[in-house]
Amino acid sequence: DQDLGGLENLSLIPGTVGAAPIQNIGAYGVELADVFDSLDATDLTTGARRTFQKDECKFGYRQSIFKSERRGLDLVTKVRLRLTKNRHELNISYGGVQNALEVKGITQPGIRDISETIIEIRQSKLPDPAKIGNAGSFFKNPVVPTSFFERISTGQVEIPHYKVADSMIKIPAAWLIENCGWKGKRIGDAGTYDRHALVLVNHGSATGTELWELANQIMSDVMKTFEIQLEPEVNIIG
Repeated sequence: DQDLGGLENLSLIPGTVGAAPIQNIGAYGVELADVFDSLDATDLTTGARRTFQKDECKFGYRQSIFKSERRGLDLVTKVRLRLTKNRHELNISYGGVQNALEVKGITQPGIRDISETIIEIRQSKLPDPAKIGNAGSFFKNPVVPTSFFERISTGQVEIPHYKVADSMIKIPAAWLIENCGWKGKRIGDAGTYDRHALVLVNHGSATGTELWELANQIMSDVMKTFEIQLEPEVNIIG
């Protein structure tokens, strides 16, 4: 509403502002770290307050200091972001966003166009937590060396991928899971969402243990088929 840009690609990610830097949330080619300045936190063991600058947060792909060496030690109380007021740097190159804009006849999108389009994409393929319990995007998209990617893609159906560095390739975990036959599959009340294989869902009374057992079966199949070890994006408690 105030024409502040930078967060439009993160539209409709469920969660809280305070949790966003802990996970370094990201979607459609943008991470929170791209617009992050600093945060305030309270040490849960001493009660001391501290400001963490961006470099102190040690952001990585779905990673931060708060998921590693300071896991469970801090309560984030304030987050500061640097957003653009004009000359917005738009990112429409990821996950079909550009195609969706073209279908809508939008050739020169603004930040609201991108936000609304991404919301529509997410609503079309991700479950509504109010209707079905789910653990969200359960696995990280694996990043592998280019040489490894070229080896596993030989003779296979074309594997979607994104270049993330000179010698590294990111592969959508959902594609790997789906091509191992897990999309929409259900074991008891634990399963994967029928519109997006990356999301684990609870059809009724599945326990955390049953969801974790399902996750391990998926990881095992992906390893056997593609020689790629999937890594959970979520925190495992207990």
